[in-house]
Amino acid sequence: HQPKYTPSVDKVDGFSRKSVRKTRQKRAQSSSQFRSQDKPIELVQLPLLKDVSAQEQPELFLKKLQQCCFLFDFLDTLSDLKMKEYKRSTLNELVDYVTLSRGYLTEQTYPEVVKMVSCNIFRTLPPSDSNEFDPEEDEPTLEASWPHLQLIYEFFIRFLESQEFQPSVAKKYIDQKFVLQLLELFDSEDPRERDCLKTVLHRIYGKFLGLRAFIRKQINNIFLCGVAELLEILGSIINGFALPLKAEHKQFLVKVLLPLHTVRSLSLFHAQLAYCIVQFLEKDPTLTEPVIRGLLKFWPKTCSQKEVMFLGELEEILDVIEPTQFVKIQELLFKQIARCVSSPHFQVAERALYYWNNEYIMSLIEENSSVILPIMFASLYRISKEHWNPAISALIYNVLKAFMEMNSALFDELAANYKSDRQRERKKDKERDDLWRKLEELELRRGIQNSDGIIPT
Repeated sequence: HQPKYTPSVDKVDGFSRKSVRKTRQKRAQSSSQFRSQDKPIELVQLPLLKDVSAQEQPELFLKKLQQCCFLFDFLDTLSDLKMKEYKRSTLNELVDYVTLSRGYLTEQTYPEVVKMVSCNIFRTLPPSDSNEFDPEEDEPTLEASWPHLQLIYEFFIRFLESQEFQPSVAKKYIDQKFVLQLLELFDSEDPRERDCLKTVLHRIYGKFLGLRAFIRKQINNIFLCGVAELLEILGSIINGFALPLKAEHKQFLVKVLLPLHTVRSLSLFHAQLAYCIVQFLEKDPTLTEPVIRGLLKFWPKTCSQKEVMFLGELEEILDVIEPTQFVKIQELLFKQIARCVSSPHFQVAERALYYWNNEYIMSLIEENSSVILPIMFASLYRISKEHWNPAISALIYNVLKAFMEMNSALFDELAANYKSDRQRERKKDKERDDLWRKLEELELRRGIQNSDGIIPT
């Protein structure tokens, strides 16, 4: 007797409006394999698992898995309506069954489950109109067959999470080829599918020790629509790395993760990328210097939005930085921060000035004020008088006040030097202006003499 269960999986409407894309209707919403049926599919309706004896359930479970290998054309919204609904209800039933049942996982079950999942999810993705599609602006292509696909993914996740699941048996069927096909699906534009894939890949990584190195290597080599989801998985993987870190892991940080900061669509995955970077630094603080140097190397020159993102990531890094590592990079770092504070784009200047609201960063600055204050002072003092945005001027005033309280003697010295430098600059400017004025007067006199016919000697 099976216990009564209210499934957590949503009973998906097989004909939801969400299964078609809102814009650019010319683009395919489904994969080619779902369009190959020429005549209606008729499936024999099997009894419910709960209506047969416990002894009959394993065999009926396998039959239902085999039935779910049949695919339907969801682009044709009027075809096979009855059978589409039957498959959807069967998939819901299978999800409930693997969640609640015990003793259903025999060795014969594994190949049938993998076969059913493979039949449904592994497919040729529709081509992306890369010249037209902007992931930040346009609606993604939503998979039309999602009413079935969602349940396939939910079933597979529950299967992998089952207490009875045995990786030693499953590894014959969930192998490197399976993982490669799974990774290719991360190129799906449908964010719902990529989210499910992220969970599936994470579960496989956790269950199959023999596939871990292979998964990491393959992730290094691909760059797909699903980069945010892959980075989220990587964040968890990095968190589990043993110490000391292997050379291949450090190389991955420097050669793969850091260069991702140059990608035009950085905003789509920046949060996950920053998380991976911080995870590395928490594992091995000695990586701080190469990471900071890498960020400064890739610092955006013409995109203020990316500059704000970089400043946010830098603050996350500074939140976990060791004081001994901070000393190594403080000069390079605060030269860049001084440039950001001087930015005419108020959001860049504002984001940089917010560092002084962070208690830990303030403690680091205070310990090293003799180095940092001379780097920052000129920019802060000048901008406090000149910046067009009064909010920025107010923030700068607070920063200058904090510096004055940290090291008043140095502050006074720098202020005096700044004023004397400005006086010298003004004097030079005046001398230069006077010289140009004299030259202009001389040229004017020569012009008058020439016009009178007098040849100057």
